[in-house]
Amino acid sequence: MTSKQSLMHEEAAESAAVAERQLAELTQDLRRLGRRLRAMDPHVVITCARGSSDHAATFAKYLIETRVRTPVASFAPSTSSLYATPWRHLAGAVFVAISQSGRSPDIVTSARAAKLAGACVIAIVNDPASPLSQVAEITVPMLAGPERSVAATKSFIASLLVIVSLVAGWTEEEDLDRALADAPRVLRGAWSLDWSPAVAALSAENSVFVIGRGLTLAIAQEAALKLKETCGLHAEAFSAAEVRHGPMALVGDGFPVVMFAPSDEGGEDFEALARDFIGRGARVIVTAAKRHCPHDRQEAALVLPALPGVDHPVLAALATVQCFYGLASALSLARGLDPDRPPHLQKVTETR
Repeated sequence: MTSKQSLMHEEAAESAAVAERQLAELTQDLRRLGRRLRAMDPHVVITCARGSSDHAATFAKYLIETRVRTPVASFAPSTSSLYATPWRHLAGAVFVAISQSGRSPDIVTSARAAKLAGACVIAIVNDPASPLSQVAEITVPMLAGPERSVAATKSFIASLLVIVSLVAGWTEEEDLDRALADAPRVLRGAWSLDWSPAVAALSAENSVFVIGRGLTLAIAQEAALKLKETCGLHAEAFSAAEVRHGPMALVGDGFPVVMFAPSDEGGEDFEALARDFIGRGARVIVTAAKRHCPHDRQEAALVLPALPGVDHPVLAALATVQCFYGLASALSLARGLDPDRPPHLQKVTETR
């Protein structure tokens, strides 16, 4: 996808190279870590993150729960940082802290508290010399390289790739290894797709729903955040199941809805949901294979292209977010904004 060259655009374009770097430098370490986790057999995995990293934690939840069959819980950092609540015991648990900078005090404090309570603390960070890395028992670098745009792009994709590689080592499932090996090709192919029709469709909007499920719920969450921070759009992410429980009442004539259907079982209801939105007069943008589009009324939905032959749910999710970053940069510029310098934001957000 082409757009005026913003830093956000340039950095997102580097995602395939990040995938290649991880394959070359992290594969063996993550296989060893996977063997350790397999021997440990934790009863629970706890994730701790904020912002884009918390969306990566959502991705980790679905992948770990469906592949490892171990429950994953999201920890509220304020419990440790603001309320200074000590854990009773976390022996036998794995605590995964995800942070691009590794410098947010609440994430560092939470990781330290988990470690003191006996958890195995794993930090996934882009800066291996960060305070979070000093606290963690195990640090896995994202290897995304410097990221100057305030909006995270390649570092988010890098965190997803680390999670996939970690689970691949943990489960020894060959399909995940094959997906990782194919990730650079898929990311490059996705970046070449033209999603510019969505720029025109969204350039004058004020609010939008972004829908996902399973692995693409994390992508929907990430997309909604980027639409807020870089495009000035009030965007909300929902599960395709959750949107029917109340939020659907807001959808009326002309309301824009972006749908990221997963390529696995989670996408089966998307066609019916798209029909429901269209029946309410919504302007539906579908980013999925045509089997998830309303076949008899495709003219009522804007169908964005997908990379042919990408059926693995992990690869499909990676391709979707890679395409979206190009769209977000172009949409920000079309709305007269600077995607690299969103108002009132800074690159490292330090919350207590």
